[in-house]
Amino acid sequence: MYQADLFKDKVIIVTGGGSGIGYEISKQFLQLGARVWITSRKEERLQKAQAELQKFGNCQYAIVDIRKNDTLDELADKIKSEEGKLDILINNAGGQFFSPAEYINKKGWDAVINNNLNGSWYATYTMAKKLFIPQKDGIVVNIIANMFRGFPGMVHTGAARAGVDNFTKTLAVEWAKYKIRINAIAPGVIYTSGLDTYPDAVKKMTLEEVPKTIPMKRLGTAEDIAYMTLFLSSPMADYITGETIYVDGGHRLHGSMWEI
Repeated sequence: MYQADLFKDKVIIVTGGGSGIGYEISKQFLQLGARVWITSRKEERLQKAQAELQKFGNCQYAIVDIRKNDTLDELADKIKSEEGKLDILINNAGGQFFSPAEYINKKGWDAVINNNLNGSWYATYTMAKKLFIPQKDGIVVNIIANMFRGFPGMVHTGAARAGVDNFTKTLAVEWAKYKIRINAIAPGVIYTSGLDTYPDAVKKMTLEEVPKTIPMKRLGTAEDIAYMTLFLSSPMADYITGETIYVDGGHRLHGSMWEI
C-alpha cells in the first residue's frame, strides 16, 4: 500500500520502541525509509531492539524516562543537534496492571497516571516547544487504549488514556497554527509480548475468552496498530487532526472485555 520511500529522510521518535507495539511501529517506519529513535528506560532492551531494527534501516536509541522532563530535554537537544529536525513523535510508552478499582492503592494509581498521562504530555510538550513549534511543522500520534465505555478492571489507565484523548483534541485546535497535526489510536486487545507481564489467569482469559467477545473473533496484532500509525503519519492523512481512531475489531461496540 505504501511506497518504499514514503518516510525517506523523516526523523521519528517512538517512545517505548524497544518491544511490543512500539517495536513493530519502529520496524514499519524503518522499512519505509525513516530514521527512527527508539526510547525506553532500559538500555539492555534498547540495545537488543536496535541490533534487530538496524536490519531494516537507520535506528538509534536513547535512554529516556518520559516521567522526567530532564531526560526528554536531553533527547530533544540531541535530535536537534544530530538530525536538525524532528518530523514525527509516536507516544507509545506506557504501562498498567489489572485490578478492581477498590484494590488500587495510591502508589499504583500515581505510577500509571505518571506514565500514561503525564509522560505522554511531557513528551509532547517538550518536542513541541523545542522542535515542532519553532520549525512550524510536526506530527504526533498518541497510542492510548479502548476506553470507549470506560475501562472496568483498569480504572487508572482508563482515566489516564482519556486524558490523553482530550489533550489530543485540545492541541489539535491550539497548535494547528503551527502546522502540527495530532491524533490518537485506541488499540483493542492486542496480542504482544506485553501480555506476558500479566498474571497467568489474566493471560489465559485474554487468549481464550476475550476473542469470543470481539465481533471479528480475534485479538489484534502489533501490525494492526502499526499500519494505522503509518497512515496517520503520512501525507494521506494531511487533513486529519484531533481524531481518535479505534483499532479493536469492533470490540468497543459489542461485548465486555472480561467478566467483572
